[in-house]
Amino acid sequence: MDGHVYGALGQPGVGLLMAIVIGALAGWLAERFMNSSMGLLGNIVLGIIGGVVGNFLAAQFHIPIFGFWRNLFSATIGAVIIIAVVRAVRGERRY
Repeated sequence: MDGHVYGALGQPGVGLLMAIVIGALAGWLAERFMNSSMGLLGNIVLGIIGGVVGNFLAAQFHIPIFGFWRNLFSATIGAVIIIAVVRAVRGERRY
């Protein structure tokens, strides 16, 4: 490691509580953008998994992700991608 203390999303300064808060907000935003309905627990899970996906993609493009706003943005993008992929696999079309 590089000497930083890494939290729940693998980023400096993001602990478990903030990962849940960011996950809930990111899941809710993705739910609104994609016209979906999952509930609070679904939003939290979707947002946390979306954060992992978003941070992975950002790392592939060498985009630094740190702090609340950048984690929220990357988690929201990741959650939107997850919803789009699930819909594509299921064959759903929503507008």
